[in-house]
Amino acid sequence: MKTWLKWLAMFFLASNLSACGYNQFQAKDEAIKAAWGEVVNQYQRRADLIPNLVNTVKGYASHERETLEAVTRARAQATSFQITPEVLNNPEAFKKFQQVQGELSSALSRLMAVAENYPNLKADTSFRDLQSQLEGTENRITVARQRYITAVQEYNILARSFPTNLTAMMFKYEVKPSFTVENEKAISTAPAVNFGK
Repeated sequence: MKTWLKWLAMFFLASNLSACGYNQFQAKDEAIKAAWGEVVNQYQRRADLIPNLVNTVKGYASHERETLEAVTRARAQATSFQITPEVLNNPEAFKKFQQVQGELSSALSRLMAVAENYPNLKADTSFRDLQSQLEGTENRITVARQRYITAVQEYNILARSFPTNLTAMMFKYEVKPSFTVENEKAISTAPAVNFGK
């Protein structure tokens, strides 16, 4: 008889957990992690392009040392930032991630502006190929960030809506940080790519 009551209690608990959004939280949390993984992947792709881009520019514009060093420093800072799962739950760490990526975007924009002053560099096939890859990567970053923003929005709505907000409180599912409009302007500015005629 006690075994029967135990099974009934487990069934009741399981049905209440699914009705209160517990399983939805799990699914949405996994969607956020997957979307975040793609954001990180695209930022890494951009970081991997930078050494070749810097070396190509250096070949034509070696006296632009300050700009080249700024890009190298920004890349080093962005790639040394520890991207752990805690970043998704820590608004300060998330803000720092946005900041270092924004600084890298800014440094790349300055590098592209410098490149405009060197017609031979702009005509270099390798440089044009790198510019094209960088532009494509910036577009991929924008798409990946948008998917992440959408996943976080769906999770946060679930965490704030009744009755699932009770589940969120009980299991400590905190609202997750997302890219903000203010920071979005800084990090979404793709480097100017002008192929010149």
